[in-house]
Amino acid sequence: MSSAPVAVGVRHPWSALPGPVRVGVEEVLGAGVVEAVTQDGGFSPGVAVRVVLADGRRAFVKAVSAEVNALSPAFHRREARNAAALPAGVPAPRLLGVYDDGTWVALAFEDVVGRQPHVPWREAELVRVLAGVGELARVLTPAPFSARAVGEELGERFNGWRVLLDEGRVGDAGLDPWAVRNAEWIAELAAPWGGFASGDTLAHADLRADNMLLTPDGVVFVDWPHVVRAAAWFDLLLMLPCVRAQGGPDPEDVFAGHPLGRAADPEGVTRTLAALAGFFLEHAARPAPPGLPTLRPFQKAQGDAALDWLTARLRSRAAYPLPVPDLP
Repeated sequence: MSSAPVAVGVRHPWSALPGPVRVGVEEVLGAGVVEAVTQDGGFSPGVAVRVVLADGRRAFVKAVSAEVNALSPAFHRREARNAAALPAGVPAPRLLGVYDDGTWVALAFEDVVGRQPHVPWREAELVRVLAGVGELARVLTPAPFSARAVGEELGERFNGWRVLLDEGRVGDAGLDPWAVRNAEWIAELAAPWGGFASGDTLAHADLRADNMLLTPDGVVFVDWPHVVRAAAWFDLLLMLPCVRAQGGPDPEDVFAGHPLGRAADPEGVTRTLAALAGFFLEHAARPAPPGLPTLRPFQKAQGDAALDWLTARLRSRAAYPLPVPDLP
């Protein structure tokens, strides 16, 4: 299977930050920056750098303004709140401080010694990540702090099939013929997903290769603006279409072989997967947002992988026991 486009936002060097912002970040860190190396990978626009400080300490800094992308400052502020609330023992980088002048928002984290998994995925690295996802669900159940329920937070965004239908865009979304013919049925299948995916696990809700670092001790998960309270299997489900789109194995095989997948309600997984496919495919048909030139092709690749997985599950009476129309 061909790999999805590389996840990349438009990145800027440390020197591109306005002088007062650089000074403010250095005050947060307690020392001047003497070296800054821009980090590739990931969809965050703006500045993403590993820095060395004058006193020898290291940190990771990400910074953005609304001029780069209108939504990103709000995401950074949410990430700061979430990261600060994560308890010790969660495999996530420790937040060192925040700079926020109302226009620019910069977050400083401990610098994690690690690297992103290879893409296309390698089997041994995926095994490590899958173990890490299981451990993440374990340490974040019950949810250690208040977060919105998954259906409340993502209900509007996971309504993609209904949006495509209501806006007359089903035929323009690059769907396979079965999905075009049966978009109304898939929308009804997906509609109650939020109740099925509810739970008391704090889910990261955006696990991809570019949001994790392989370390000598395991896996560290980064970028936490999107947390929700959900079923323990929700993160695994969201991750696997991306893994498949980036050259990984069949998602049904992986899900069925994982402890979180084996414990999940099969019908709930199928309905949530239908909603996830609709989210990716509807968003993929939108214009590219500023600073994120590869986002829409990346979403299309994930949507196609999710839809392929959905049709495979619909063929299984165990995964979905009700009649399915016109299945190829």
